[in-house]
Amino acid sequence: MKKYILSLFIAALFITTSCARRVVVTQPAQQVTVVKTLPRGYKVVSINGKKYYKVKGRYYRKNRRGYVIVKI
Repeated sequence: MKKYILSLFIAALFITTSCARRVVVTQPAQQVTVVKTLPRGYKVVSINGKKYYKVKGRYYRKNRRGYVIVKI
């Protein structure tokens, strides 16, 4: 009887525990600056086939919310 209870306990222990663990990795939030309209004097620049807008040394890329400052 003791062997039966011991084997039942060991079986329950293996069923309720798992070797697999869930690991969740989060990325830090990025600082994004969105501009609704470009400043005056912008120039359209093509770099590697992509269209960028250059104003005073900064490059902007168009998205659905406006223009985003990007680093090239």
